[in-house]
Amino acid sequence: MKSALFIAGTDTGIGKTHSACALIHALRAAGQSVCGMKPVASGCMETADGLRNEDALALLIATGSSAPAYEIVNPLALREPLSPHLAAAHEGVTITLPPLRAAFDTLRARYDAVVVEGVGGWRVPLAPGLFASDIARSWDLPVVLVVGLRLGCLSHALLTAEAVVADGCKLIGWIGNRVDPHMDAVEDNIQTLRTLLPVPCLGILPHGVAPEQAASLLDCAAITF
Repeated sequence: MKSALFIAGTDTGIGKTHSACALIHALRAAGQSVCGMKPVASGCMETADGLRNEDALALLIATGSSAPAYEIVNPLALREPLSPHLAAAHEGVTITLPPLRAAFDTLRARYDAVVVEGVGGWRVPLAPGLFASDIARSWDLPVVLVVGLRLGCLSHALLTAEAVVADGCKLIGWIGNRVDPHMDAVEDNIQTLRTLLPVPCLGILPHGVAPEQAASLLDCAAITF
C-alpha cells in the first residue's frame, strides 16, 4: 500500500528536517522503501548543479541509495532565505501546486512511503491565497507535528494542532525535538504536551543526535496513514 505523510512544524528552525530524516530512517529500518520530499525550499545555494537546499539534501541522504534526482525531491528551489511568497516574487515566480504535485506523484509511485516536509510553520504563505498548509490539505496527507522544545512551545504547539484540525487535515502524532538543550522544566513541558495534544507522541529527539541514531527513539507503530 502506497502511503505518505506531511511533516509540519510549530515554527521555522525547530527541527522539521531532522525529525523527517529520523522518521525516514525509522521507516526504512521497518522494511519500507521511503523517500523524503521538500516541495518548496527557500534559502538555496548556488552550486555547479544548480540551486540546492540544505534541508532537501539532508532528505536525499536519509533516503539512501534509492534516492531520485534532486529536482524531484525539491521541485521548487528559491535563492533568498525569505518566506517563500517573498523569495518567489523576487525571482518573478508564482508558486502553484500542480508542478509540486507532479513530483509528488512520481515519488509516490516509486516508493512505499513519502515523507513530505513543509516549509516554515503551518500557515506560511506561498502565493496570494496559497499557504504551506494547502499542500497537506490538497494532497490529503496525514500530518505529523514537530514541536521545537523551547520556551513558548506549548502555545505554539496547541495553536498549530488546532489549525491543522480546523483545516480538515488528519493530525496523527507529534514529535518533540530538543532544540534548546537548556530548556527549564523540559519534562514537565513534555508531559503537558502529552496531556493537551489530541494525538500520541511519536518520540522525543535529544539535542545533538544524528537522525540515524534518533530513528530508534520514534514509535512508527503509532503512525496510521
